[in-house]
Amino acid sequence: MNKRINIAIDGPAGAGKSTVARKVADHLTFLYIDTGAMYRALTFKAIENEVDLEDGPALKDLLDTTVIDLQVGESEQLVLVDHTDVTTDIRSSHVTNNVSFVARQSEVREEMVKRQKLLADRGGVVMDGRDIGTHVLPKSELKVFLIASVEERASRRYKELIENGIEADYDQIKDEIALRDKRDTEREVAPLVKASDAIEIDTTTMSISDVVDHILQLAKERA
Repeated sequence: MNKRINIAIDGPAGAGKSTVARKVADHLTFLYIDTGAMYRALTFKAIENEVDLEDGPALKDLLDTTVIDLQVGESEQLVLVDHTDVTTDIRSSHVTNNVSFVARQSEVREEMVKRQKLLADRGGVVMDGRDIGTHVLPKSELKVFLIASVEERASRRYKELIENGIEADYDQIKDEIALRDKRDTEREVAPLVKASDAIEIDTTTMSISDVVDHILQLAKERA
């Protein structure tokens, strides 16, 4: 690819954003930035330090003294908080069910967006989240909005947990995903919404490789 474009991939929880974005970035040798992991990292530290998850100023103070580092691992992206690997910790149900509260605080989002924009300044970035195409990288050359039914997203999450030896309840997961959708779309600051120039891809009946191939073709056209 001659031009190192920026690719924004948005969508609701469980639509496959992180997996797809990472594979697209690997194929293009671009930098992959998991913005959701950054919010999860702060949520994890806030819980550990017993900081009120709905206190924007307090969370911002905590973020100001927190080093969040994303590194390339052998099989997955590693997330470090203050130089400690928390890749597994931030995927716990406790963090998952509370990250929406942290992510909707305007003070937190303002600082996170600054960090994300700096990472994307040189181009050649694949960034996924919920407001990348509309708020973080509105001028990105390719914007994709992934969707999937709540049932399919719950099924994917359930299988992931079971495969990792974690007990899970499908109905509970489905309810939690529906609640996260509601929180993400209704929040006042940078809500989950499809950018007007984003290409929507319904992944409900698609394989990961099919989605990746589709996005790679779109990227080739943009470049």
